[in-house]
Amino acid sequence: MNKTIITVVGKDAMGIIAKVCTYLAENHVNILDISQTIVQDLFNMMMIVDMSGMEKPFEQAAAELSEMGLALGVQVKCQREEIFDKMHRV
Repeated sequence: MNKTIITVVGKDAMGIIAKVCTYLAENHVNILDISQTIVQDLFNMMMIVDMSGMEKPFEQAAAELSEMGLALGVQVKCQREEIFDKMHRV
């Protein structure tokens, strides 16, 4: 399994979840876990996904998701699970 952490943060707007999830589905990325909250008008979503079915390189998908985020007015970041774990180890 090729687990990746995707975070989406920014001002809430209609269609953020739909666009991100549509991109993932079209690229054969399976969502394993998802958490989303809105505090006042600030949107925060964290996803754990399996990218092993994706045909694109990780870097290309991360760049495309980042560009999509810019168009939506949010910040989208992708990190491989092992890097995320090492960065957040106590």
